Amino acid sequence: MSHTATGTEPAQPPPEDDHAFFGQPRGLMTLSGLEVWERFSFLGMQAILVLFFADKVSDGGMGMDPGTAASVSAAYGTLVYLVSVAGGWLADRILGSYRAVLYGGILIACGHYAMAVPTATMTWVGLGLISAGTGLLKPNVASMVGKLYRTEDQRRDAGFALYYMGINIGAFAGPLVTGWLGEHASWHWGFSAAAVGMTLGLIQYVAGRRHLAGRKHAAEYALAPGPMRRAVLTIAAGVVAAALVATALALAGWLTMDRFVDVLTLVSVIAPVVYFVVMFRSPRVTPEERGRLRPYVVLFLASVVFNFILFQAYSTMMLLASTNARTEIFGFHFPASWYASALGAFEVALAPVVAAVWARMGPRQPHASNKIAIGVILGGLSFLLMVIPTSGHADDTYRMAAWWIVGSYLLLGLGDILLETSGMSATTKLAPKAFASQTMALWFLSLALANGIQAQIVKLYGEVSNPAYFGVNGAIAVAAGVAVIAAAPWLKRTMHPVH
Repeated sequence: MSHTATGTEPAQPPPEDDHAFFGQPRGLMTLSGLEVWERFSFLGMQAILVLFFADKVSDGGMGMDPGTAASVSAAYGTLVYLVSVAGGWLADRILGSYRAVLYGGILIACGHYAMAVPTATMTWVGLGLISAGTGLLKPNVASMVGKLYRTEDQRRDAGFALYYMGINIGAFAGPLVTGWLGEHASWHWGFSAAAVGMTLGLIQYVAGRRHLAGRKHAAEYALAPGPMRRAVLTIAAGVVAAALVATALALAGWLTMDRFVDVLTLVSVIAPVVYFVVMFRSPRVTPEERGRLRPYVVLFLASVVFNFILFQAYSTMMLLASTNARTEIFGFHFPASWYASALGAFEVALAPVVAAVWARMGPRQPHASNKIAIGVILGGLSFLLMVIPTSGHADDTYRMAAWWIVGSYLLLGLGDILLETSGMSATTKLAPKAFASQTMALWFLSLALANGIQAQIVKLYGEVSNPAYFGVNGAIAVAAGVAVIAAAPWLKRTMHPVH
């Protein structure tokens, strides 16, 4: 599962004869390898995080009730994507892409190592470090991939397809390793595996740095020395002040976990509203560009609805799998967290199929807005499917067949491919030129908002029946997808030049 952009112009165009990695530049192997291990560690940890939160303290968990466990897990995702908005700016103005990714990877590895220590304090320290590190790394790796190619290089799209596949290989492998260790050793052994994976990714990233474009120390759009010093001091002072205020409020008993989750949700709602208001009112945005922003608001909201469902693959669906699904196929027993690997496996397998279908259809393929709408509908159907095996049971002792959850993840994986590729492409084409370098911020804000809403809604998990929970959320997503299809004539007319 990926959330990437197509990058910017290369700062240091590579030689045209660099075809060392499946006909692609050597640097693609370095960056794809880093993303394999980053997704291995991030999604491997996320697959067991909610189970760790919900497990009994006597068994090494945090002892939270299921709804709270899912809510805290979603809040962590909210924080990651909010920080990602700042991560892109830091790379552009202060650190440069190479150093932003390097420092981000170091913070992620330190965070996973912290979580390997079996104390509650180190768990929260670890999650904070991983959030900061992922915010630095995630938005900038994709832009470094773009810098490997000249604008006219025909290999660019194929290169991103290979990169996307690497991401999903990590998404597939991570939960297999961390889940096995989490169930057979301890949750903290699972977190250790995530730490080792990120360390391996960093080693090969530094070893292959000579093949990367834009690895100079200065940022491409660096601030002047004076503003740079002021920005660094302001950021440092802000981080320290925020940490001190949070610590004081926590010691005073006001900043509880529930309130922290609520604050993050509030920020995730306010941030995109402010962003859109700024763009709509900016004098640098032409009337024509403002006209294209209106349909983008619809696509933005569609992304929020779909990702609200998608991110629950690692929260409520994990909880459902651990309590109400059989963990065996053909006599082979496996950890419940292995279900999360199905999502990565389906995306690796289906992405080239979808690309081939669109290529074969050519101009007859659906409009981008309809692809996004179909993705949202598939996400909703993945939840509606869960109504069938969870209905008609008076208690929670039943176990559904593994194929129900695997089928749900199949629908979800296909929906993600449709929405992800079309949504990111539309984002880069519809954003006003004055905000072109900030298009990733828009996309990450949709992911932050999806997680922020999820952090509140998942509190109902365990409080209402499973058929009601999955049925209502799934039906809302399907209705949202149908609404986008109904708006297709207006979207096609206003989204020019997006096809």
